[in-house]
Amino acid sequence: MGSVGAERRRQATPVLTPEGNVVMSFSFESYQLEEEDCQAKDIPDKGVLTFTEPAFEEPMPDDRYHGIYFAMLLAGVGFLLPYNSFITDVDYLHWKFRGTSIVFDMSLTYILVALVAVILNNALVEMLSLHTRITVGYLFALGPLLFVSICDVWLEQFTTKQAYVVNLVAVGVVAFGCTVQQSSFYGYTGMLPKRYTQGVMTGESTAGVIISLSRIFTKLLIKNEKKNTIIFFFFSVSMELMCFVLHLLVRRTRFVRYYTKRSCHDHAEMRGHADPGTGYRVHHDASTEEDNGAVGASPSEFGNEVEIAGGGTYMRFDVPKPKKKKSWPSIRDMILHRYVVSRVIWTYMLSIAVTYFITLCLFPGLESEIHNATLEDWLPILIMAIFNMSDFVGKILAALPYDWKGSRLLLFSCVRVVFIPLFVMCVYPVGSPTLSHPAWPCVFSLLMGISNGYFGSVPMILAAGKVVPEQRELAGNTMTVSYMTGLMLGSAVAYFAYGIIANGSTPHAEALHNSTSG
Repeated sequence: MGSVGAERRRQATPVLTPEGNVVMSFSFESYQLEEEDCQAKDIPDKGVLTFTEPAFEEPMPDDRYHGIYFAMLLAGVGFLLPYNSFITDVDYLHWKFRGTSIVFDMSLTYILVALVAVILNNALVEMLSLHTRITVGYLFALGPLLFVSICDVWLEQFTTKQAYVVNLVAVGVVAFGCTVQQSSFYGYTGMLPKRYTQGVMTGESTAGVIISLSRIFTKLLIKNEKKNTIIFFFFSVSMELMCFVLHLLVRRTRFVRYYTKRSCHDHAEMRGHADPGTGYRVHHDASTEEDNGAVGASPSEFGNEVEIAGGGTYMRFDVPKPKKKKSWPSIRDMILHRYVVSRVIWTYMLSIAVTYFITLCLFPGLESEIHNATLEDWLPILIMAIFNMSDFVGKILAALPYDWKGSRLLLFSCVRVVFIPLFVMCVYPVGSPTLSHPAWPCVFSLLMGISNGYFGSVPMILAAGKVVPEQRELAGNTMTVSYMTGLMLGSAVAYFAYGIIANGSTPHAEALHNSTSG
C-alpha cells in the first residue's frame, strides 16, 4: 500500500465474497495515505476507489411540555437576579448607609463594569466556547452574593465605610459575571427559534418581580431589618443556584444540541469547511487478479460485508474525519464581521439603546429618592415593584406576533423620553415636589414598565431574524453592546438629575426629612 506514516492500524477483518475474493477492512485513527500525495502531485493512482456515505439529517426535535422555554425564562432570571437583589433592598441600604447616594453609586458601578464586560464578551465570542462563558458568568454572580450576605449582612465584619466599598466591589464583580452571562445567552437563544429570545427577556422581568415580592414579604413578616435582609439574600442565592443547575441540564438536551449544531454547521458551510460525510477507500490489488478475471466492477456494501464481482483482492480503509486546528480570527476579520451585522440591524440597535437609556435615567436611582410622609420608606419599594411587574407584562406582550419596521420601532422608543420630566416633577423641588401625591409616580412607573418591557424586548427578538443563521450569535452579542451602551448613558444622566434634585440639601437624609415633616 505504500507509506501510511506512523498511524496505528486496527486489526484487519477479512470477508470472503461468494466469488472467492478476499476483502480486508482496516481503520486508522489518523490518515496520511499515499493517495493524497499522488493527488497533490497530479499523479494518477490506479486501483484506488473512494466512496462517500451521505450524512443523514437529524429530524427536528420538539420542545415537549415547553420545558426548554421555561428553562430559558429561568436563565433570564439568573443573570439579573443578583443585581436586583442588591438594589431592591433599598430600605436596608438607606438604613445602613444613611445620607449617601448608595443606590446611584451601585447603578453606575454596575453599568460601567457591564459595558466593559459586554465589549470583552463580544470580542471573545469566537475564541471561548459559549457554555464556558455562561458558566464563568454564573460563578462570578454567585460568589459576591454569598460573600456579602454572610460576611456583611449576617456577620457584620466591616465598618460602615468598608461595607460601602465592599458592596460596590461586589456589585462590580456581579456586573461582570451577569453581563457575560446575559450577552452569551442572547447569542445562545439567537441560534434557537425566536420565542426563546422572548423567553429570556421575560425572565429578566421575572427576576425583578420575584425579588420585589421577596423583599415585600420578608419585610412584612419579619420586622428586624437585619434578619429579613439575611433571609432575602439567602433566597436570592438559592434561586441563582437553581438557575445554574437547570442550565447545565438543558444544554445537554437533544433540542438545544440540534439547533446549536445546525448553526455551527451553517457557519462551517459559509467558511467552506463543511463536513462532506463519512468516507472510505477501497484498494484493489491487481497483481492477484486471475488472467481471465473481470476488473473494474464497483463494490457495493451489504451489512458489514463487501461484495466484489470479479477476481483479485480488495482492501477497504475507513477514513476518519480530518483533524482541524482551531484558529482565532484576525482583528480585521472580527471588525468586518461586526460591521456587516451592524449594517443590517442598526435601527434595532438604536431602538434598544434609546429604550434602556430613558429607563436608566429614572430607574432605580431617581425612583429610590421619591418619598412620602404617609408611606415613608415603603413608597420606593412599591414603585420598584410596580415597575418590575409591569415590565414583566410588557415582555409577555412582546411575544405577540407583529413584524415591526426598524424605523417605526425607533420612533416609538424615542417617544418614551416624556417620562423623564414627569418623574423629575415627582421629586423637584425638594420637600414640595410639583406632583406630590404618591399615585403619580406609581402610574408613571406602571406605564414606563410596560413600555420598557415591550420596546426593550422586540428589537432583540427581531434582530436575530434579520441575519443569516450563522451570524445570529454575533447579532445577539452586538445587540447586547447597544443595550449596555444605553444603560451606561442613562446612568450618567441619572447622576446629573440627582445633582439637580439634591442641590442645596444633603443627599437623601435632608430630602427625606423635608418630605416627611412637610
